[in-house]
Amino acid sequence: MARDVSTSISPPRATLARGGERVADSGRARPPRRGGRARGWLYVLPALAAYLGFAIWPALNTVRLSLLNWDGILPATFAGLDNYVKIFRDSALYEAILHSLLLIVFFSFIPIGVGLFMTALLMGKVRRGMTFFRTVFFLPQVLPLVAVGITWRWLYSESGVVNQVLDLVGLGVITRAWLGDYGLALVALGLIGTWVMSGLCMMLFLAGAQKIDPSLYEAATLDGAGAYRQFLHVTLPGVRKEITIAGVITTIAALASFDLVFTTTNGGPAGQTNVPGLLVYRLAFNEGNIGGASALAVVLTVIVIAVVGAVRYFTRDES
Repeated sequence: MARDVSTSISPPRATLARGGERVADSGRARPPRRGGRARGWLYVLPALAAYLGFAIWPALNTVRLSLLNWDGILPATFAGLDNYVKIFRDSALYEAILHSLLLIVFFSFIPIGVGLFMTALLMGKVRRGMTFFRTVFFLPQVLPLVAVGITWRWLYSESGVVNQVLDLVGLGVITRAWLGDYGLALVALGLIGTWVMSGLCMMLFLAGAQKIDPSLYEAATLDGAGAYRQFLHVTLPGVRKEITIAGVITTIAALASFDLVFTTTNGGPAGQTNVPGLLVYRLAFNEGNIGGASALAVVLTVIVIAVVGAVRYFTRDES
């Protein structure tokens, strides 16, 4: 028995190197073999092939089509940068980009504010029916945006629920066909985006807030910090990464919006809700200008990358 114990606690054996020096066998794990790395690539290969086939290749093909004059049927001819020149000379593009930038306020800024407010109310409080409440608030993310657009088009109609509620509270003077109003159609459309995105932001912030160390709240309480100061100095820094993620997702949704606009206003009235995604659809399927639509899609992609890069830069973690 003693022999077994002495064997188990004996120091690592030393082996002789070529120079005669003793080198201790520390028992450290050996680096993985090259065969293990190859096996890892085999696991990644199906997802990588799908990503290359359904994301990278279509994007490269769109760039190729943007350099052609093609209606989708007849043989294509090389156009060079003519499609891009025509796109940038069209004032409709600048109006559509401006509309998308305004939609960022409703799709991103307001939902993030609403999500933070709801997180401040719900964080640390366990109430009956909380799961049901979170599910209902997140429900717009589950519904197809086409169904959301059709539903809200009915709600915003002259005889819809929105106007009926305004009549009940004595505000019948301001009732109108909201999506048909020249000055308010874009705002009404943006509020639909606020309703859709607020639940997503709330769920992201709640998930991030639950990872914060409770001892930070205890220390803040001992220092005399109330609920507002705890949220400002503990919760808000703790969900900084989630705020960045929410900002990126909602910004992309605003800039690349199509289905919601198409089903509610189709760009009307008089082009007041036109967005770049809708212009791409019209160029490709209404006018048969595949090259111009591809050029506009490339421009829209560059705009999305630039704006998302700016969002990530201004919300980066300084630490």
